[in-house]
Amino acid sequence: MLRLTIGALSARTNCTVPTIRYYEQIGLLPRPARASSGHRYYRDVDLKRLTFIKRCRDFGFPIEQVRVLAGLFEDGDRDCVEVRDLAQVQLEQVRGKLEELRQLEVSLEAFVGSCNAACSGGLTKDCVIIGDLTAPCAGASRLAHSASCCAGIPPVSDDVKFFATELKRI
Repeated sequence: MLRLTIGALSARTNCTVPTIRYYEQIGLLPRPARASSGHRYYRDVDLKRLTFIKRCRDFGFPIEQVRVLAGLFEDGDRDCVEVRDLAQVQLEQVRGKLEELRQLEVSLEAFVGSCNAACSGGLTKDCVIIGDLTAPCAGASRLAHSASCCAGIPPVSDDVKFFATELKRI
């Protein structure tokens, strides 16, 4: 029988110790057994469940969906269509985030192009990018119709910021 410390579990799953404790706190991962000395130890089943949770999070599933997926993981006698449907919802979310990132790319590309054409090499006080970033979304900025929120580009959501950070990690 496997008996891992929290540090060893962390190393085997590439999941930080604070994250493991958080998953225990919110009930996503059961509290570990304790040795007579009081030290926590984790078993094979804990390693397998944490690996599953970590992989779900790596694919961007929100905590509540991970909770549902973990329940389906534990109850192996349910229809896998439930899992597929959750994955489909996540796929649609990722595609939406990718579209937001594409719009962000177009906007940033316009910023860089405008700067190259108008002010590159000049002073920052004359930079069209800074001018556009400080202009209210009322159509007053030079880039309003090509690169800012006035062009219908939505503000970047926290999910997209997280997704972009995760892409950089890869």
